[in-house]
Amino acid sequence: MKMKKMKLRTNRSQLLFLSREETSGNFQREGTLRVGRRQDRGLSARFCRLRGNLLFILRKQGGELEEVLLLERCEVMTLPDDNRRLSVSFESGGPPVFLQSSSAAECVSWLVALRDANAEALTRRIAHLAALVDAHSTRQQQQHTHTAAPCPGRETRLERDGGGVDPAVKVSPLHLRVVCRVAVAAAATVQIQVCVIDTHTHTVRRHGCSETVQEPDESVFLTSVCFRGDYPLYHHSRIKVTVYHTERSFLGFTSFSIRDILRSKEPHTSAGLRTMDGLNEVGEVSVSRLQMDEQSDDTSPPEHERPALCDRLHGSVHDKENSPTMRAVLCAQVCKVYRFLTEDQRWLLVREQLSETPLSFSLPKQLLRALIREHADRVQEVNGLGELSPHWDGLRHDVINHCSHLIGCYQDTLAELDRLSVSSCFKSSGSKSDRHLQFVPTNLHTQRMEVTDPDSSGVWYEVITFGAPADHHQAFRHGGLRRLLNKHTGHSDGSVSYSQDESSRARELLASVAQLQPLVFGLAEELLSVSQEPHAARLQQVLDALTRQTEQFVHALKDELVKSALLAIHGQFAAPCGGSHVHSNGLLCDNSPAGREGPPSLGQRDDVRRDAEYDEEAWDRAWANVAMSLNCIIAMADRLRGRADRPQGGTSGEQQEAAGDADARDAASPSSSSSPSWQEQLLPLVVTLRDCVREAVAKARAAMTFVVLRGAVAPTVDQGPAQVVQRRHAVFSQALSALVCGFMLKLYGGLEDPDFLQQLHSVGVLAQFESLLSTYGDEVGMLEDMEVGVADLSQVAFTVTEAKTEETDDLLPTLSGTWGSFVVEVPLTPETFALLPRELREGRPIRVHPVLFNIGINQQQSLAERFGDSSPQERVNHQSCERLRVYCRALGERRPDAAGVQSLSDLLTSLERSVDARKRKNVEVLWIAATVCRQVSGVRLTSCKSAKDRTAMSVTLEQCVLLRERHSLGQQHFSSALDCMRRSHLSWGQLLGCYAQSGLTVSGSDPGERPPGAGAPEAPGRHLYPVVILLVTSHLLVLWLILSLVILLARCE
Repeated sequence: MKMKKMKLRTNRSQLLFLSREETSGNFQREGTLRVGRRQDRGLSARFCRLRGNLLFILRKQGGELEEVLLLERCEVMTLPDDNRRLSVSFESGGPPVFLQSSSAAECVSWLVALRDANAEALTRRIAHLAALVDAHSTRQQQQHTHTAAPCPGRETRLERDGGGVDPAVKVSPLHLRVVCRVAVAAAATVQIQVCVIDTHTHTVRRHGCSETVQEPDESVFLTSVCFRGDYPLYHHSRIKVTVYHTERSFLGFTSFSIRDILRSKEPHTSAGLRTMDGLNEVGEVSVSRLQMDEQSDDTSPPEHERPALCDRLHGSVHDKENSPTMRAVLCAQVCKVYRFLTEDQRWLLVREQLSETPLSFSLPKQLLRALIREHADRVQEVNGLGELSPHWDGLRHDVINHCSHLIGCYQDTLAELDRLSVSSCFKSSGSKSDRHLQFVPTNLHTQRMEVTDPDSSGVWYEVITFGAPADHHQAFRHGGLRRLLNKHTGHSDGSVSYSQDESSRARELLASVAQLQPLVFGLAEELLSVSQEPHAARLQQVLDALTRQTEQFVHALKDELVKSALLAIHGQFAAPCGGSHVHSNGLLCDNSPAGREGPPSLGQRDDVRRDAEYDEEAWDRAWANVAMSLNCIIAMADRLRGRADRPQGGTSGEQQEAAGDADARDAASPSSSSSPSWQEQLLPLVVTLRDCVREAVAKARAAMTFVVLRGAVAPTVDQGPAQVVQRRHAVFSQALSALVCGFMLKLYGGLEDPDFLQQLHSVGVLAQFESLLSTYGDEVGMLEDMEVGVADLSQVAFTVTEAKTEETDDLLPTLSGTWGSFVVEVPLTPETFALLPRELREGRPIRVHPVLFNIGINQQQSLAERFGDSSPQERVNHQSCERLRVYCRALGERRPDAAGVQSLSDLLTSLERSVDARKRKNVEVLWIAATVCRQVSGVRLTSCKSAKDRTAMSVTLEQCVLLRERHSLGQQHFSSALDCMRRSHLSWGQLLGCYAQSGLTVSGSDPGERPPGAGAPEAPGRHLYPVVILLVTSHLLVLWLILSLVILLARCE
């Protein structure tokens, strides 16, 4: 009987929805396979997703849906000649579909998933789940029946054991060690997802997902789980463990009871790892509590001592560690716990915590808003200057266009950051060239290590790691910031510049002049009108008001800023600079003295002398003439009042004097009467006062307009093209985000140290940037960017404020100020703020002292030292060494009794000796600088190109050295501890997206040039080609020199 073919009707929009990534949590399996209909032909790479009994085949991940297979009435099997290929044959008789995976283990995983992807398997799974639900309901009813009428004493026991309905007591903090044994073939690593089930509220809380470390036995994987002190973990809670392949395919799950783990007499609690339907067992998971006492693993303390032991082991996770301030700064935390043996064979508990921070996006957004506001205010300032001469109007157009371009770019960037920050607070290395993320630091993490030994509480060591602050979007074809700024400085005209305070004073003086000039003129007019009818009392009132306003006017003009600005205007116009400049408004200005127009004098061309000899006292005479004109008016008014008060019969001398004055006025004004009025006698003096005021106002306006305009040009046009300024702002933003994160952690950790708090407001905080960039290729430009960005941090100050509430938004730092004078306000909770010294509570600023030390450690640095130039590294290290010595000297002068100050002199001498030494890859410079930084309680920041391989090497080596020198880590365990930590950092980087691709090893230095005791794994093959080129090139160079010498000698003979 021939089977009748039927056409399957489908809803295309529904299928497209089911295949999207937004529903990826419902996929049983997904990954890249090679798919085809013909075995003898090549298969094409496609991205496949399995959901229920539907296999979606897409052209690529997130791409177009190409085909959907309904896995019903089909047979899935492996091909006998290839253990990586599967064939899917349908009973309808159609051509089979061939699927090829990348490995045999992945093929087995797909085989199991595809065979279970049918209606029959789903029915069995549903039936099994229904049976589990019925069994659970029966147990719940039995427990309810038993607890309805409890016997005496039973209620107390249930409450103690955590089985009652009363509020349970938390059992966190708690550290668990998870061992997973997988029966089926697995990948090199697996992921373990941990969830906490509250059996009282019937809620599931996802705790975290971490990759594991593979043991020598390929089927055994290890990891650790840390529950912090504020985590809602109770006796009645259950821990659900779900195991996945690295490729996100499901392996199995199991669960444990917290009560069973705490009450167990055995060191380990084990349970079977079962498939989704619960029928098949694919492995085993065992859980044990990490202990650091001297008891062996095969013993367990008595039950009544177990809670006290837990409290003692994890007492370092105290309230300050779980405070709202710490939770506001750190997010997406990943924790690993290690146990190492000390030299006296005691356990050392090391808790390593890697965290992201919301400051990665929060501070760049605040900086962008501040820059937009600053440039908008600057545009408004120069627009309010009124009419200017063509040359200065061209400069105004340059400033407006420069600021408008930056405002537009920054608004677009800010809008994109607002959109991205909703779902993420992290920028991976793969996005470092993204235009909208150039202000966000790359791979910014806080790496904190807590060390607890049996004799002491937890000690924290903190390092901030992030990619070198550089603008990867603009790239480094023309070098970095230092080279670009030097190039522009060489082409600048060296014009005078004014600070923000001076520009503010100029604007205030312009406002005062604009307000006082009409008042003086109005009172002068009123004085003339009052003098028409001789009234001595009224005349005196108006004269007193005129005197007060004129004195205020003269006092406002007596400012040295006006005098210096007039001198600068004359000097700029008298300077012999040739050439021409085209402004943004199309105006061609001749820069020669003869071709340049006058200063911004509001239409007055002769306000400032352009003679070769400029009279510096001209401005003093200008405002002095105003004062003398006022004195003449006062003297004339007194004389007029005196005549009115005297009797008609005066002395002959007075009559002659009056007659003489009248004759003089008659000569000056022939049309006047024989007895001139008061108005006629005051009029010429008032006119003189007006002229003097106009002259002083014109010069003051010209000078202050020059100050405002130069104050706007200096931070914009004079800093270079808009792209260079934007690059500098982006680099500064990346460095600032890392610095603020490190300072906040350092401040929270030192709240109980009074010496540290006194050091903050008296000397400031040291920020030591450790760079591992080479001086070869693009990394030279990165180093130049980082050098300028770190130097700009010296203009930043911190202040500590009291937070309004304990909400997360109120505990985040805020940025205020303008470029060159930014202030970061760090909020603290009220109870913490009250513990600060009085100086910090009153808002005294905390200055930042940044230093940068760079030592290249990779193969490119070998090329630079042999055939390139390592002078940028030497320059940076020498400058930072001098700055570090200045900071330590100030610390010794102001805090001579502080701990560790006396030993700084020897460390600085060793540091200078190491910096001056001509030694290749001298990592001793970094070690000594880090020691000095920790000695003075500074902030440590480590970076390389992307904060991956080289940064991980540096951080792990530093951590192990600290364990050996400060916590007696056994020398025989040093290498194993280093390897263990580096494997953990590699898995962290892959888990958090730090690496662009998997399979990288934590390496980056030449194998023969690693520090002693580093114990780093061998460099991968992808780093071998520079070494080969280096060896071949050096030998060819020697051979060429020998042949040249032989040829030269032969010619001489």
